[in-house]
Amino acid sequence: MQIPLQTVYHNMDKSDAVEARIREKVDKLEQFAPDIIRCRVTVEAPHKHHNKGNPYAVKIDITLPGKEIVVSSHPGKNPAHEDLYVALRDAFDEARRQVEDFVRKRRGKTKNHQPPAV
Repeated sequence: MQIPLQTVYHNMDKSDAVEARIREKVDKLEQFAPDIIRCRVTVEAPHKHHNKGNPYAVKIDITLPGKEIVVSSHPGKNPAHEDLYVALRDAFDEARRQVEDFVRKRRGKTKNHQPPAV
């Protein structure tokens, strides 16, 4: 990566364990696309005024040559995202799929669907 990994935390303190998990997930992304220019991960903790049902929000912004990929987990969509590690896993899984699709298209390894012969 040309620009070091950036992590931003909202409504929470920085955690070494979370930072390590994010670094591990970004390293796996770099296996699929070693030419990642920049990656920024934003983690937002739920507000404290609710008793339960406060999912974490994770946003991943990846810049590749010719493409910017942005993945956001939407709070409230998945009750499992009350666990930060589940929210991170799901966001990075989606980011990996999008990075893999982009790399496949860039290499020309996508299927070309032929129109049906009439």
